[in-house]
Amino acid sequence: MNKKNNANTTIAFIAIVLGFFMALLDTTIVNITLPNMTEYFNTTVENISWVVNGYNIAFAVLIITASRLADQFGRKKIFIMGIIAFTLSSLLSGLSKSPEMLIFFRVIQGLSAALVVPVTIPLALNIFPPKKHGMVMGMWGAFAGLAAASGPSLGGIITQFLSWRFIFFINIPIGIISVLLTIKYIGESYDSSADRRIDLLGILAISIAVFSLTLALIEANDKGWTSTFIISLLIISLISFILFIIAELKVKSPMLPLSLFRIAPFTCGAIALFLLGLGMMAGAFFLAFFLTQVKGLSELSSGLIISTMALASILSSSISGPLTQKLGGRIFGTVGLALLALSSYLYSTLTQYSTNLDIILRLVVAGLGMGLAMSSIMGSMIRNVPKDKVGMTSGVNNMTRTLGTVLGVAVLLTLFNSSMTSEMSKAKDDAINIIKADTIFNNEAKTAMIGSLNSSKTTSTNSNKPNIDDIIKEINFKENETLKTVPQAMQDKVKQGFEIQKKETKIIFTHIETKFTDHTVAAFSSTFKYGFFILIPGIFFAFFSDKKVDKNLAYKEKEASLG
Repeated sequence: MNKKNNANTTIAFIAIVLGFFMALLDTTIVNITLPNMTEYFNTTVENISWVVNGYNIAFAVLIITASRLADQFGRKKIFIMGIIAFTLSSLLSGLSKSPEMLIFFRVIQGLSAALVVPVTIPLALNIFPPKKHGMVMGMWGAFAGLAAASGPSLGGIITQFLSWRFIFFINIPIGIISVLLTIKYIGESYDSSADRRIDLLGILAISIAVFSLTLALIEANDKGWTSTFIISLLIISLISFILFIIAELKVKSPMLPLSLFRIAPFTCGAIALFLLGLGMMAGAFFLAFFLTQVKGLSELSSGLIISTMALASILSSSISGPLTQKLGGRIFGTVGLALLALSSYLYSTLTQYSTNLDIILRLVVAGLGMGLAMSSIMGSMIRNVPKDKVGMTSGVNNMTRTLGTVLGVAVLLTLFNSSMTSEMSKAKDDAINIIKADTIFNNEAKTAMIGSLNSSKTTSTNSNKPNIDDIIKEINFKENETLKTVPQAMQDKVKQGFEIQKKETKIIFTHIETKFTDHTVAAFSSTFKYGFFILIPGIFFAFFSDKKVDKNLAYKEKEASLG
């Protein structure tokens, strides 16, 4: 009988893992396929980017509300509804005939994922005894890290050998299996202290607040941080957050009990996860661009290299999860954030000459840190709140981490663009000095080359280096025009002179290209360092995300509500 119960518990956990793995995977698997989608639909990058943005906004907006509804009406019910909706929207996303249709169904996917992800932790904890809760959190963190980090490589492989549509179709069998196993092997659970009254004002206020904030962060780099559109969104978000707090303080059945924030480990853990999401984007987001733009790797190769971070994350999360049950989470969370910060600093030392091994070693440090920090901090938050509030706590830590990642991309992209513009300007100055110092070209030729250099754009990619082909074409044109005006006996000498100019042009532009690459590396280096400084305060909050070590860190049964 005991073996049968153990088998049923394992199957139930597999059902949960399949559900949230699928939802988290779709936050990253799509990114690498965007160029293929852009070409297929013959649309712009700006339009197709909403395939990702729509999902992220929908996920962030609904996650707190979904946590509350699950606590009230049943976590199993909400989980099954979410998986069914996610599976259907995956099918329809894969069948989409237009970018607008794809974006619409991706929004449905995001809303569905918000129903799934926050209830997975309370569902999982409910099927295991308290002594195994640390192990459960470790496993949850491991699979979460695997889902997020394996997305780019898996997306690249599927797109290369099949089609971008199959990144959605693979969800269908996973979703069906998850639903069938959930129905048979998972029992229902609720927040016993929650009544059935729905906090409509709270839901509306928090939804508007999160929607406005997330949209502002996503659009800030295109519209400008000081634009009327972005400022208006931020003001709306601030007002909505204030109204939400007022509403939660007055209603009898608040959607989010604000008294949770009186628990220091809960508040410090939420802040630590927010900073973790914000700071880790320096590596998780910008390293992919570094590998493709500076190292010249393909998107698939880049994704495979970055996936090594997932392997390290799985290892550290699996080890730290059970140990936090005995030793507490603060040491693992603190060390994890410190390793993440260290990895971001180590990224800043990468150059165009760095080997793949250099990059992988840094990714291993980041993965170890992510696995330690995420599972430990989330586990600490859950251990320090009443058992009935585990669902809401899961929603809060997922929302804070999600908002952190969105803000991280927005802020770091702004800083990166600023650094890149500055570095490209310096690169042009260096290039002009190289041209002026040349002893082969006359002043007229130098002026033409400098003019061509100044006409090139100084934007945020390494692809905007001056084009040597344009200069060679101009030299060839002048050569042909000159040959028309000189006697036949002089033409070989003229050709020889122009050939010397072409060779010298290639030499000069090799030096110029090196300068542009050096300055591109400097822009990436600055961005990675920003991530390092963002993660430093996260170490402090991670330390206070759990109480002092207690030998009896078994799950604390608390019956009193926080009111």
